[in-house]
Amino acid sequence: MKNTRFATAAALAGVLTLVGCAAATASATAATSGTAKAGAGNPASLPGLTYLTAYSINTDNPILTSVVSGAIGDYGPAEEVSPGSTGVSAHGSELELKLTRGTFRLNVAAIDKKFIAGTSHEPVFPRSCSTYVSVSGAVPIVPGSGTGTYQEIAGAFAMTLTLNEVHDSPCTTSVSILRQVIVLSGAGKITKR
Repeated sequence: MKNTRFATAAALAGVLTLVGCAAATASATAATSGTAKAGAGNPASLPGLTYLTAYSINTDNPILTSVVSGAIGDYGPAEEVSPGSTGVSAHGSELELKLTRGTFRLNVAAIDKKFIAGTSHEPVFPRSCSTYVSVSGAVPIVPGSGTGTYQEIAGAFAMTLTLNEVHDSPCTTSVSILRQVIVLSGAGKITKR
């Protein structure tokens, strides 16, 4: 993976081990206790546990696909952006979710930094010309970034960012990708201020 690669969520690309014990337990609890309501898309019902996945397949493009469920039920593109900007920016420190009922941004700077460090020596598995990297961390909602239905939301997600890819053989320092999945995924408590 090169330094020009989007180091999400990108998600973008599913991504979820810090959630590991805490979110997996919360997920199992929500699923078995019936607290996760299907179709609960209105943040007026906040606070609640929200699950987020942003992913890309076979591209290092800084635009991912996102799905949000739980306390929020929505979907749309997720674009990597720099703070205060409106345009897509590779290695921006924020991920803007452009959902059908509004937008909000996630601060992905810390998890992105871990991801870049993990991908600095690709391919990770030179014998098979493949790479697998998974990092976890807290990903907070950027304060004041909500629009539409998501105005004044706050909170943070415990997320994992995962890359799984196969490179062209023979493996060289200029790695070409045959197949790739990048996933940023996790769960968090979302509130409305």
